[in-house]
Amino acid sequence: MTVYYHPHFQRSWRRLDRQIRERVEEKVALFRRDPFHIRLDTHRLHGKLKRFWSFSVDGRYRILFEFLDKTKTEAVFLDVGDHRIYR
Repeated sequence: MTVYYHPHFQRSWRRLDRQIRERVEEKVALFRRDPFHIRLDTHRLHGKLKRFWSFSVDGRYRILFEFLDKTKTEAVFLDVGDHRIYR
């Protein structure tokens, strides 16, 4: 899995606490191996965000992303944070 990082994601990631950043890195590594691993709870979003996907970092934090191809071998991470990223 090839992952690209949008500048907005990078800015949001830098604002996170060190502990959360470490958790994010663990989940990104898992995502690279298997984007639909059960521990990620990867799911397609609905409504105005229906072309995007999300997966869980923990009970509070999520990563918002988009698959770049139909084979789902490339993705761009758009944002990371709590549920406010869906606004």
